[in-house]
Amino acid sequence: MILLDLLNNFSLFALALENDLITLLQFPFMQRAIAGGILMGVWGGLLGSFVTLRQLSFFSHAVGHSALVGIVLGVLLQLNPTWMLLPFTLAFGLVVLYLIDQTNLASDNILNVVLSGTLAIGIILSSLVRGYRGGLMNVLFGDILAIDVTDLILTCVLILGGSIYLFSTLQQQILLTLNPAVAKVQGIPVQLHRYWFVVLLSLTVALATKAIGILLVNAFLVIPASAAKLLSHQFSRFLALSVIIGATSSIFGIVLSGLPLLNWPSGPSIVLVQFLIFLAVIGITKLKIPAT
Repeated sequence: MILLDLLNNFSLFALALENDLITLLQFPFMQRAIAGGILMGVWGGLLGSFVTLRQLSFFSHAVGHSALVGIVLGVLLQLNPTWMLLPFTLAFGLVVLYLIDQTNLASDNILNVVLSGTLAIGIILSSLVRGYRGGLMNVLFGDILAIDVTDLILTCVLILGGSIYLFSTLQQQILLTLNPAVAKVQGIPVQLHRYWFVVLLSLTVALATKAIGILLVNAFLVIPASAAKLLSHQFSRFLALSVIIGATSSIFGIVLSGLPLLNWPSGPSIVLVQFLIFLAVIGITKLKIPAT
């Protein structure tokens, strides 16, 4: 009798969940969120693969935290934060890479110094914002349900341009990733590709910040690629798995965040799904299931 009651309650819960999901999908903001989540998940998985292999995760982490300055400047100047964020993160990424090349300090030292400085500037500037600052604080955790048509267009332009660049130079990118010294000997313009990749990474972080949040944007790029790396040692399959995990986790995270029953923040919901997938992958590898 108790088991029957539990089954009935679960059926009612599942039915309510299904009705909530169907209702949500009828709203334009949810449709834009899912479209944006899929696009960012695919692109984040692809770019994150190179970020992981090139050990640039701390670099993307620094760029993500610097985004706070760009957003606050946009608010103070009464401009769309997205239009302020794009040039600021781009300039930040290029300046940091230039400083790394021009000093004898280790890259993580430069990143720590610049990250701390820009974060301090961002916090001080945020104190100058008058009135309600709830929307400003939302950038810490993201709100993918607030994605608008402009964000989708910018994301599509970034993905199109970035994909053309990466796939037209794929062999060079692979060699640069696996052995930069050999790539330089073979005449590949290593420095040029490094700067172009930082441009892509900075713009990606800027666009993903609105959906994922400053605190979690780095995890959004790194976790799918890390899980895919555990599952496959073949480069093409590694890229494919990273893209699949990125897109799938974005969809499930958005659905979780949009359900009235849960009402979770979008950024943490997406990263939570990614984290659970990562733990599942670790469990699979521990069971000695061979990687492809």
